[in-house]
Amino acid sequence: MNHFLIAPVVLPALVAPFIIMVVRHHMDLTRIFSLASTVLLLAISLVLAAQASTGEVQVYELGNWSAPFGIVLVLDRLSAMMVLLTSVLALIINLYVIGSGWDKRGANFHALFQFQLMGIIGAFLTGDAFNLFVFFEVLLIASYGLMIHSGGTRRFQAGVQYVVYNLLGSTLFLFALGTLYSVTGTLNMADLAVRVAEIPAEDTALLRVGAVMLLLVFAIKAAVIPLHFWLPASYANAPLPVAALFAIMTKVGAYAILRMYTLVFGPDLGTTEGLAGAWLMPAALVTLMIGAIGILGSYRIGRLVAFGAITSMGTLLTAIALFSPESVAAALYYTLHSTLAAAFLFLVADLISERQGIEITAQRLMPQSGLIAVLFFTGAIAMAGMPPLSGFLGKLLVLDAARDHGMVWWIWGTILIGSLITILGMARAGSLLFWKSHSIPVAPSAETSQQPYEEEANEQDDTAERSAPAALPFVACFALLSGLILLTIFAGPASHYAEATAAQLFAPEIYIEAVLGKVTP
Repeated sequence: MNHFLIAPVVLPALVAPFIIMVVRHHMDLTRIFSLASTVLLLAISLVLAAQASTGEVQVYELGNWSAPFGIVLVLDRLSAMMVLLTSVLALIINLYVIGSGWDKRGANFHALFQFQLMGIIGAFLTGDAFNLFVFFEVLLIASYGLMIHSGGTRRFQAGVQYVVYNLLGSTLFLFALGTLYSVTGTLNMADLAVRVAEIPAEDTALLRVGAVMLLLVFAIKAAVIPLHFWLPASYANAPLPVAALFAIMTKVGAYAILRMYTLVFGPDLGTTEGLAGAWLMPAALVTLMIGAIGILGSYRIGRLVAFGAITSMGTLLTAIALFSPESVAAALYYTLHSTLAAAFLFLVADLISERQGIEITAQRLMPQSGLIAVLFFTGAIAMAGMPPLSGFLGKLLVLDAARDHGMVWWIWGTILIGSLITILGMARAGSLLFWKSHSIPVAPSAETSQQPYEEEANEQDDTAERSAPAALPFVACFALLSGLILLTIFAGPASHYAEATAAQLFAPEIYIEAVLGKVTP
């Protein structure tokens, strides 16, 4: 067995308790261990991505118990890509929070950060549906702690709403798993694929119920309309660097839909054929439009980017709902772009809120206004999918994949109109924040220059204790921008990898044979 495969899960799982128990009172040591862990995690992820690029599916059997009786981790092209994306994002955000001092504003930030990475990476690597639920719960616990980092009434209220919605999703997840286990007698994904294919068509009613419940669970995680209500408030009121990390969390829901509905409930399986796409397509299109309208109507910088994340999820899920190798390849390329773009814009939003508060209003010129304006303008282009950045290429791939679909004009119209509305919303925000600021020569009073997160006068403003502007936050922003530029320059190799990944997903017998040593009958 390749023991390297379990390292991305074990490493943060060991570092997090070490930070809590040994170095939590020494911020410098905490930062050193957290940063070293994310650097090592990135190195491991690069090795795993190189191994997966050959097309071989690797399996790690915990305790040397073979599937379906033991717990297994599975590495294929898709999981390797998502683990690498998570590791890159984690390192950049870690640099940002250290440079901006966000990690000093509450207890145990870096420990929670490591547990969050453990949950995300574990969800991408697990080959068992029940352990997918377990890693979802690790995500929920760690993300709640990160959401309310540094405190505040608004943040706490948004955190409670976030937990309630996700606990409902977790409950539904358990019901779905119980239903599937009662029908098939297994929760190993590869074994599920084999047994589901063997069930007679007349006995599949309960199976379809379980499949629908699973889809609803993943839709909650992916913030699909009408199950998206937790995301705008949660992401907007969370510390914005934390929201940048959360940009990968909605992708866990999209990943789970791809994994389960190509492997277990494949598009060619008669009993569940069209089950996901029939509901997911209209929901994804409405999600896209609601997100775009939310951008246009946002009056706070955090909500603006949060609705941008919803819009990008709508585009991504539209591609997934087509359920063809071409559309999935487009979705994978767009996943890379949308994750980097959303995280980049969240960090830029934090730079803005640090200097003039969270409201999108015309104020006096902020420090480094020209540089931040360039970053915001670039992030707006990326979020809207305008040329020359990779979002434009990603949307073109999605539009091309939808050419032969029955809803092609709805898909094209929604994506193009959504992009236009996004451009208008971003332009409105940028003009208020940067252009109209030149017409305000007098510095505003302390009450108007800083818009606190909390409504109570005696509560602490998030921007009040910020340190003087440092270089490291800008380094982190430019690192994400470099990722978007590289994804544009190397769009050819990235698209080829996405196409190979999609082809592997639509050949589930490769995955099944690697895990079980047999293929579907």
